[in-house]
Amino acid sequence: MQRTLARRDVQTAGVATAAFGDIVSPCLASAPGRYTKQAPVTNHAARGPIGMRERIAWAVVLAVSSLIARAAAAAPLVRSIGCIGITVSDVDRAAEFYGRVLSFERAGEMEQSGEPLEQLEGVFAAHTRTVTLRLGSECIELTEYLSPRGRPAPPDARSNDRWFQHVAIVVSDMDRAYATLRSARVEYASSAPQRLPDWNPDAGGIRAFYFRDPDHHALEVLQFPPGKGEARWQRKDALFLGIDHTAIVVGDTGASLAFYRDALGLRVAGASENWGTEQEHLNAVFGAHVRITTLRAERGPGVEFLEYLSPRDGRPMPPDVRANDLVHWQTTLIAPEVQGSWHALHAAFVSPGPVALPGGRSAILLRDPDGHALLLASQ
Repeated sequence: MQRTLARRDVQTAGVATAAFGDIVSPCLASAPGRYTKQAPVTNHAARGPIGMRERIAWAVVLAVSSLIARAAAAAPLVRSIGCIGITVSDVDRAAEFYGRVLSFERAGEMEQSGEPLEQLEGVFAAHTRTVTLRLGSECIELTEYLSPRGRPAPPDARSNDRWFQHVAIVVSDMDRAYATLRSARVEYASSAPQRLPDWNPDAGGIRAFYFRDPDHHALEVLQFPPGKGEARWQRKDALFLGIDHTAIVVGDTGASLAFYRDALGLRVAGASENWGTEQEHLNAVFGAHVRITTLRAERGPGVEFLEYLSPRDGRPMPPDVRANDLVHWQTTLIAPEVQGSWHALHAAFVSPGPVALPGGRSAILLRDPDGHALLLASQ
C-alpha cells in the first residue's frame, strides 16, 4: 500500500512539472511511478545553458518527488484508536456494572440487524444491541447478540492464553479503587493489588490489580506513580480516570510489531520485561516472565503486547471463534480511508471486504497474527 501511495504522489509530481514548460517535460513510462525523459534535444543549445537548466530542473523534480514519496510511505494507515468492543451476554447487566462500579457514563445505544452487520461481523442472522460507555476521553462498546447467541468464555481462562484481552482503567487512588471493587464483590483475577518493584525502571512503582466483569472478561485498574504515564493520570478529581490501553497476549512480539507497527503504522511508545512474585500474583500465573511492548496512534488508548517468555503454555485463540462468542473483543482502528488500503494488509479478514456504514464511512473486521479482532474503520 505504501509503495502504491508513493507512486501516485510521484505521478502527481510529474503532472506538476508541466509548469516548467520548455525547461523539462517528463512523462510517465508504462510502469507507474517511473519517469522517462523526452528524446535529447539535438539543436545547438543542447550542450549549452538550456542543457544545464534541464539538468537542474530534473534534479529539483526528482528531489521533490522523493520527498513526497517518503512522506507518503511514512504516513501511518491508522490515525487513532477508538472504542474497545466487548461481546456480552446481557448488555443491560454489563452496562449497569460498568456504570455503577467503574463510573462509566452511557454515551449511546443502538440496535442493528441486516446484511451489512452480517457481512461486517461474519455472523449470519445477527441481531445486536450495543451500548457505548465513556470514561474520560475513552470509550467501550458492549454488544449483546440477541441472535444468534454465542458461546460463553471458558471457565478456566488464564492470563497467558492468547485470547486474553483487557482494558487498563487508570485510578487516582488504588486503595479506594480496590475497596470499591471489593464492595461490589467482583471476581478476582489477581490475588490482590500489586506494586511493581523499583528494580524495574520502566514499571517500578506502578500499582495494578486484575479482576473480571459479570461475563468473565478480564479488566485492570492501575495507578501510575509521579513521573510515569501521561500527565492527565495524576489528576485527583475522580477515582476512575480513563483507559490507558488495551492489553493483548501475543505469541511473538516481532510478528506483532510487523503487523501493528509496520503495516498499521502504530508507534512503539515503551517496552519492558517484568517478572518476579509481584508479576506472578498480578497475572495469577506462576513463573510469569512477560515482555511488554506498548504502541500508540496519534490519539486514543494504546495497544499493549504481553508476550509470556515463560511459561509458554498459553492456549491459542480458538480457530472457530466468532464475534458473538464471549471471548470476542474488537479494537476499533480509525484510518483516513479503508477502501483503497485494506487489501494491502496481510491479515485474516472476517468481512468479505469493506462494508458501508451510515454517513458514507466504511469498515472491515480482521484478525491480527494471534487472532485478536480489529475493526478498521474510515474517519
